Amino acid sequence: MRIGIDLGGTKTEIIVLDDQGAVLFRRREATPATDYGAILERIAGLVSCAENSVGPAHSVGIATPGVISLRTGLMKNSNTIVLNGKPLDRDLANRLDRPVRLQNDANCFALSESIDGAAATAKVVFGVILGTGVGGSIVVDKQLLVGHNAVAGEWGHNPLPWAREEDPPETCYCGKVGCIETYLSGAGLSRDFRHRTGRECTALEISGAAALGDDAARGSIELYQDRLARSLASVVNLIDPEAIVLGGGLSNIAQLYDELPQLIADYAFSDGLDTVVLRALYGDSSGVRGAARLWG
Repeated sequence: MRIGIDLGGTKTEIIVLDDQGAVLFRRREATPATDYGAILERIAGLVSCAENSVGPAHSVGIATPGVISLRTGLMKNSNTIVLNGKPLDRDLANRLDRPVRLQNDANCFALSESIDGAAATAKVVFGVILGTGVGGSIVVDKQLLVGHNAVAGEWGHNPLPWAREEDPPETCYCGKVGCIETYLSGAGLSRDFRHRTGRECTALEISGAAALGDDAARGSIELYQDRLARSLASVVNLIDPEAIVLGGGLSNIAQLYDELPQLIADYAFSDGLDTVVLRALYGDSSGVRGAARLWG
């Protein structure tokens, strides 16, 4: 048996998988996001609860926003800011009295969908999370490509390709201007709709309005789709994946899939495109399943 934990900003989820990938135990609790010590205790409590229910597990994998710096051994780039600068993997290993493996949540998402999810038959997979932020990950032969600096797949902090007048640059939280994340996050979609209408709506509300025929909402979705296609075409030009799997809240916008493959093909440096664009099979549970798979 293997334990996976998805440490999110609002909720922490634990799952126990058997050797065939079946779910033996699952539980979600709120994340005490402003208290580092309480986060450690919350995870320890969930592990104890799971093992009391189904028996001891041999491994623990953890998905979290941010990564462990290869230079310092401390967390960096996490939007749960109390984690930054902390030796999260070592502290959890000490608290749980066993080794743990920790990876970025986008890596865990892509690993899950590559092993037994939507892209299980693909050799090279690019996993995408479209939500509050924009994450990415590369899996080759069902193995994560983490990279020499542990930033492989971080497409969200590249510039938006082929930017035009309708793509006004915004400052990203990373300090740079014009990052893909500023356009393709939920906030980016909402901002474009606000510029068109003066109305403040969530991405889900914009999607619903577009489906009902609202012209401004449809315009925002179409521009979002085009920006997504441009961004993914640059990924295709670089790693040429067999499959692109979309996850995160914005991946549930059905309109995105209507023309996206052809738009990517129009921008990619190729005379045709056989790469498939897939919706995640496990939805928001892909991260926790991938965490459980970090031990193989």
